[in-house]
Amino acid sequence: MLKITLEVAKVLINAAELRARELGIAEVIAIVDDGGNFVASHRMDHAWLASIDIAHNKAWTAVALKMPTASLAPLAVPSGELYGINTTNHGRVVVFGGGIPLSFEGRIVGAVGASGSKVANDIEVAKAAVRAFETYPKARIGSSMSLL
Repeated sequence: MLKITLEVAKVLINAAELRARELGIAEVIAIVDDGGNFVASHRMDHAWLASIDIAHNKAWTAVALKMPTASLAPLAVPSGELYGINTTNHGRVVVFGGGIPLSFEGRIVGAVGASGSKVANDIEVAKAAVRAFETYPKARIGSSMSLL
């Protein structure tokens, strides 16, 4: 079974931070595994303290609901079929963009969460981590199916 390791998380965080710097913003980037468990997090200088929990919860939400958090926004409005979902799971469900699942061979193996700016920027930073994951050398996948 493929697992997101610290080494992989560092690569994803570096890619996300680079994109945040290009955008001129300070972000918190969080990486979780397929069970929503914390793997790594990074808070850029001057990023909001509140973004620590938000980034982690965005990543957790993306794994828990198997979808980007941006997809929840239209469903969670008062007339939406998932209205109130953000009050479940001890308030961990985030219903705005910045959390994106990481997939390998059709399975969600983890997620990234980014927080610290407007939602469009958070999504852009998270997408940079996803792109880094998609281009991570598959040859580095060992016989145990763990990313080294």
